[in-house]
Amino acid sequence: MDIVAKIKAKATEYRQYTAECLAEMVKIPSVSCEEEAVVLKIKELLENAGVRNVRIDGLGNLIARVGNGPKILAIDAHIDTVDTGDESQWDTPPFSGLIKDGWVHGRGTVDQEGGAASMIAAARILTEMNYDGDYSVYFTFTVMEEDCDGMCWEYLINEENLKPDFAVITEPTNLGLYRGHRGRMEMELWYKGLSAHGSAPERGRNVIYSGSKVALKIEELNERLKTDEFLGKGTIAPTLFRTVSPSLCAIPDQARMHIDRRLTWGETKESAVGELEAICGDDVTIEVPEYDRPGYKGTVYKIEKYFPTWKIEENHPLVQAGKKTYKSLFNETPRIDKWTFSTNGVSICGRHKIPCIGFGPGNEVYAHAPNEKVPVEHLEKAAAFYALLPFILAADETG
Repeated sequence: MDIVAKIKAKATEYRQYTAECLAEMVKIPSVSCEEEAVVLKIKELLENAGVRNVRIDGLGNLIARVGNGPKILAIDAHIDTVDTGDESQWDTPPFSGLIKDGWVHGRGTVDQEGGAASMIAAARILTEMNYDGDYSVYFTFTVMEEDCDGMCWEYLINEENLKPDFAVITEPTNLGLYRGHRGRMEMELWYKGLSAHGSAPERGRNVIYSGSKVALKIEELNERLKTDEFLGKGTIAPTLFRTVSPSLCAIPDQARMHIDRRLTWGETKESAVGELEAICGDDVTIEVPEYDRPGYKGTVYKIEKYFPTWKIEENHPLVQAGKKTYKSLFNETPRIDKWTFSTNGVSICGRHKIPCIGFGPGNEVYAHAPNEKVPVEHLEKAAAFYALLPFILAADETG
């Protein structure tokens, strides 16, 4: 039996196992900075699958390695989730992990513990095949992505010295092959006014008026931002406006406006800040905030909330290897596309220029939504893809 047939057969054999691994994860609430219990469960699942090189780093990421080749392929899933929202909108309890009618149900099944479950199955397949190819395959189960995408990989690269040659992000792609997405950044606009009694507003300088004028200019700015043929248009939107005043009978003299900025190709932190500076007055200070929340191990790893745009070209060897892997397994050409949202790729490829592709189970329309669910078929196919890719990469490189 050749490698492709063997991997397909094993992925099919472990179809229910992969779904059950996911169900076990979903049953454990794991919002950002509270992932310890699910990390320990994944560690147990990997060790029970025979994976010997498993460890937890100083931030709380779980790192498993199969093989000992000179090159590094990293396959990544973040295992934190957003919260449930209004649970009355869920048809099944969000932490049920219910497996029914070919689907696994619950929070995190799509975003993105489904990818993690397929990675566990792939690690088991490679371990049982005694994989000893050209790649050390690192399966990374990362934390705090929902809070601060990419920060976990800043830690892995800068502190753990894990620097892959290639990476696969297992966020949901509906089994498409993705090669980039827009970047993003957060900005805070701080307004300084002058308070006065509400009965004599002319004596003060009302920050609500200042903020409103800037908000209307931001609306106009959004319409003229750059666009990219592949990634689409940059966007900017105020998402919070909060004022401070001595009382409800006083003119507010302080305000904060939070800005969500999505960056297309060619847009940078400097260009985005410059555009705001051009439309804000002297009474506004612009800041790019830092993320400084401690993880479940108590570690604080500060990072500026700027997450660079990234893409690789369709003719890149990694994209071509992904296409060949997909076609070898499923006898068809994959859909090549991009994410609408942001991923850990902002660090891996955006900051560190390590080539990335995306391939993951589930449809992103279920991400952060009630009634999240993933097809078991997707889990099986993703496991086969992750297990076969290092073989295809090595074969392509040797000709």
